[in-house]
Amino acid sequence: MHTFVLGGIRSGKTALAERLASGTHNSVVYLATATAGDDEMRVRIQRHQQQRPAEWGLEEEPLALAAVLARHALSQNPPCLLVDCMSLWLSNLLHAGEETFAREREAFLEQVSHYPGKLVIVSNEVGLATVAMDPLTRRFADELGWLNQSLAAVSDRVVMSIAGLSMVLKP
Repeated sequence: MHTFVLGGIRSGKTALAERLASGTHNSVVYLATATAGDDEMRVRIQRHQQQRPAEWGLEEEPLALAAVLARHALSQNPPCLLVDCMSLWLSNLLHAGEETFAREREAFLEQVSHYPGKLVIVSNEVGLATVAMDPLTRRFADELGWLNQSLAAVSDRVVMSIAGLSMVLKP
């Protein structure tokens, strides 16, 4: 079962994803895409780490998510991977350059399609916002929208979190 969790900023999507991962009764590995570029982000990351169950594994990977999925797919009993989040990962990819962006995006979607364990993937929904004023922000919103559509297509379940409430979009 692959579950894709969407929501706006502070909508409760990560908390929902963590509940869903806990409910799988599998071992869970939290796959974090964030990097601590400033003090506020370091505090935010630390708070997230302290809130998670101590028995969960943690991998921090800002770019090569496909490689992490491929490695865990080889496990005899693949863990539930909770990937948080696509918007930070996409931002990292856009700053890494066009070649890295294209390669890693395609490889990740391929690995998601074939991952034999449970996946819970978190992303921001940007399709409800206004059109951005600058080219980079417009590109980010377009790319995240397309990535979200691709992930929704290959996921068994898609859930939207709004104000801490969940709404099942798929099936």
